[in-house]
Amino acid sequence: MKYGHFDDERREYVITNPKTPWPWINYLGNEDYFSLVSNTAGGYAFYKDAKFRRLTRYRYNNVPMDNGGRYFYIKDEDTVWSPGWKPCKTELDKYECRHGMSYTQITGAKNGIEAETLFFVPLKTWAEVQKVKLTNTTSEVKKIKLFSFMEWCLWNAEDDQNNLQRNLSTGEVEVKGSTIYHKTEYKERRNHYAFYHVNSDIDGYDTDRESFMGLYNEYSMPQAVENGQATNSEAHGWSPVASHYIEVELQPGESKDYIFVLGYIENPEEEKWESKNVINKEPAQAVIDRFDTVEKVEAALNDLRQYWDGLLNKFVLNTNDDKLNRMVNIWNQYQCMVTFNMSRSASFFEVGIGRGMGFRDSNQDLIGFVHQIPERARERIIDIASTQFPDGGCYHQYQPLTKRGNDAIGGGFNDDPMWLILGVVSYIKESGDFSILDEMVPFDNDESLAKTLYDHLTISFNHVINNLGPNGLPLIGRADWNDCLNLNCFSTDPNESFQTTENNTEGSKAESVMIAGLFVVYGKEYVKLSKRIGKPEEADRAQAEVDKMVEAVKTKGWDGDWFLRAYDFYGNKVGSDENEEGKIFIESQGWCTMAGIGKEEGMCEKSLNSVKERLDSDYGIVLNNPAFTKYVIEYGEISTYPKGYKENAGIFCHNNPWIMIGETELGRGEEAWEYFKKICPAYLEDISELHKTEPYVYAQMIAGKDAYKPGEAKNSWLTGTAAWNYYAITQYILGVQPDYDGLKIEPCVPGDWKEFEVKRQFRGVDYNIKVLNPNGVCKGVESITVNGDEIEGNVVPLLQEGTHEVIVRMG
Repeated sequence: MKYGHFDDERREYVITNPKTPWPWINYLGNEDYFSLVSNTAGGYAFYKDAKFRRLTRYRYNNVPMDNGGRYFYIKDEDTVWSPGWKPCKTELDKYECRHGMSYTQITGAKNGIEAETLFFVPLKTWAEVQKVKLTNTTSEVKKIKLFSFMEWCLWNAEDDQNNLQRNLSTGEVEVKGSTIYHKTEYKERRNHYAFYHVNSDIDGYDTDRESFMGLYNEYSMPQAVENGQATNSEAHGWSPVASHYIEVELQPGESKDYIFVLGYIENPEEEKWESKNVINKEPAQAVIDRFDTVEKVEAALNDLRQYWDGLLNKFVLNTNDDKLNRMVNIWNQYQCMVTFNMSRSASFFEVGIGRGMGFRDSNQDLIGFVHQIPERARERIIDIASTQFPDGGCYHQYQPLTKRGNDAIGGGFNDDPMWLILGVVSYIKESGDFSILDEMVPFDNDESLAKTLYDHLTISFNHVINNLGPNGLPLIGRADWNDCLNLNCFSTDPNESFQTTENNTEGSKAESVMIAGLFVVYGKEYVKLSKRIGKPEEADRAQAEVDKMVEAVKTKGWDGDWFLRAYDFYGNKVGSDENEEGKIFIESQGWCTMAGIGKEEGMCEKSLNSVKERLDSDYGIVLNNPAFTKYVIEYGEISTYPKGYKENAGIFCHNNPWIMIGETELGRGEEAWEYFKKICPAYLEDISELHKTEPYVYAQMIAGKDAYKPGEAKNSWLTGTAAWNYYAITQYILGVQPDYDGLKIEPCVPGDWKEFEVKRQFRGVDYNIKVLNPNGVCKGVESITVNGDEIEGNVVPLLQEGTHEVIVRMG
């Protein structure tokens, strides 16, 4: 069953049934100020950090689902409705939600009134603009009442949930004209406030939640709306909200526009006050003035559209498959921007309270984003590296507002350091900017400990070889990429976290074959980079260590038909045919085949054949098999999930692209493509009722073949799947790879693909690449011509400004 359709020309997904199987959301904002908005106008807004600078309140995992957001109520005589259907849930005569590139437009109609609501965050603006257009489609005069509503939460969003004895006594607001200002805690420790404005005279307002809502009413029918009259309440303590009340008269066929602005302001300490206890409103007024007419709002929206035109024109695919085109050209790139901005911190599954930006996560997110805005990727790399420890270890996460490591999560995830090499190498290959390696970057944000970024890479590399186990494989530490494989935890207390409780690493023999494969892949990249910048001795040293790791995997990491996953605390095999459950895991098959370990001996082929036989399913590749049916204390959290979900034999989509890339290393384009289609959301649109999450973005997890309901997805949007799938399809299946000296072209596609075209902007130059496959091969480049001249090899050299025609003939 479908709940809408793609509008590729407008780069929108159009939802026509508000009762989606899960809230289908969009992200507004591209830099400092962000909002999440669902297809029924649920969600919340924040500045930089969803924990410490949350503007609006949101209650997660609520019943009914997705309650609370930025709502507009329309009272038309005895009928009360909202354009997004919720929260009133009054049956609408018309409903449509258009999620676009950083904007959402929701339109509802009832009894001859049409309400079109537009939500977006203008570029370089700490505010969300909401334009409400009301139209009378009847032949009679209509008199209606419009109420806006949102609930403030401009304080620690975690504290908001549990410190009610304080938070129910601190609310403070000011109202001036048509603007409601939220200034809770502003007089003591804050230099920031929020405001909600409408560009119209108002007939009343409310700033106290209970006065507006009524103590026993619900979002669906607030007391003030039911009464048809605002109370002009003041939130002095208690729960502050913002609601404007406007009486609207519309002639037949007439439309009226109202522009609401929800904004965030920071004032210097010496400029906080206009007078005693009266906040300095000048910065807010300046923002309001920028968007006080429809013409100004439309101009800002046009600027936003042009911004996205520029980003999405850097890689444009043309095939005869519309689903593939829309994912590569629009939605996958869009999701990569969102994951770059958010890491895993703020979604409808990640509450934005317990997580910051991930060291591992953000480095991986870079590979899907770096081609869009390399300079922002550069800044992110420096931020990430600054939280590293002098021994190469890392804070697993850092807070986006402070850019400092998150002590609550801590470190000890031993795969973290190697991801920095991925991020840096990807950035340099895209931008050509080797100067980043000379940047002085602190450790643990301590400038006195600063060394060059290249030194950080060296220390990252050394962290692995300085922490090897008895088999010469990397020690896993707290965990590797799979945070739920807790080989050193041994938890018996249901009140402790598997991932943050003290781990028993002393004397542990717990080693990770996945980290070994990761080390070989990016160790090779470190060697190439070292040679490139004139450090041959370091390159030779590193290559020797990579070679040792390859041999260790071949001798101690191979199980006969696939690669082991790990060794546990006691030195027993994990992911072996000898095990009762969890005989094979996906991660090490992906990384070791990507690394080409044992390729000549047939190990890679056997490994991927075992993946096909044991891990593949109708909806993607499961993480492990057989699923765990009992708690294995030596393995930790992975064995706590019901079979088929999350890390226990769920389809953890993030790692499916590793297998796709491994297949391309063997030249098996058919297999890579089939795996790609199974988890790609555009190909799942027709089963939305089962899949549940948005058909325009990837989900982290799809229920596996052992689950109660295989094919059901969870945790959409903020997942490394976005970057890795974009990386796999563009660089390994389509085969257009940025390299130090140009664009390397090496497609690996199904044999029935006869041709495709890619327009790739690379370092300011446009390359029109046409790939021809007359003989139906899966891999191999017979010739490449550039502007009519054949070149040697398969690397299109760096060319001067302009547009260049590249013809690639496979064979």
